[in-house]
Amino acid sequence: MSLNKARRDAEFSEFVASRRDRLRRAAYLLCGDAGRAEDIVQIALSKVYVAWSRVRRADSVDAYVRRAVVNAHLTEATRPWHRERPGLDVPALERGTTDPERDDELWAALRALPPGQRRVVVLRHYWGLSVDETAADLGISAGTVKSQTSDALRRLRVALTQPDEREAGLS
Repeated sequence: MSLNKARRDAEFSEFVASRRDRLRRAAYLLCGDAGRAEDIVQIALSKVYVAWSRVRRADSVDAYVRRAVVNAHLTEATRPWHRERPGLDVPALERGTTDPERDDELWAALRALPPGQRRVVVLRHYWGLSVDETAADLGISAGTVKSQTSDALRRLRVALTQPDEREAGLS
């Protein structure tokens, strides 16, 4: 193995080690399934590895990798086995949360969002990207990001509001 390849592999391995968990959680938020999330991240990282010499010179390596994860999710969502669902619920990837029941409600509400809204919410509120960064990552306009975010947050509020709180708001 050449010295350059060894250096490139070490650099890529270090990058992956520092970001893999966050990428996996983001993929889980996009697809709602831990196994598929692993697959999505693996597909994205294999494509990033092939282009690593070019990617590491990009303005934002993280933005490139986020886009690769979103694209891998979009590709996987069109596969025939996407329609298959496991019989058992897979535990959430995020550990150490204080209220597992509330987390289950959040995951269910997030999975109920249309895919476009879910992607926008994950990039804006999990990754903390700006409207413009989200638009660039998804290849959509800033206006679409804003409207998708607004619609998604409205749906999440309704889904996550307790029934007695909803009734109190209607009185």
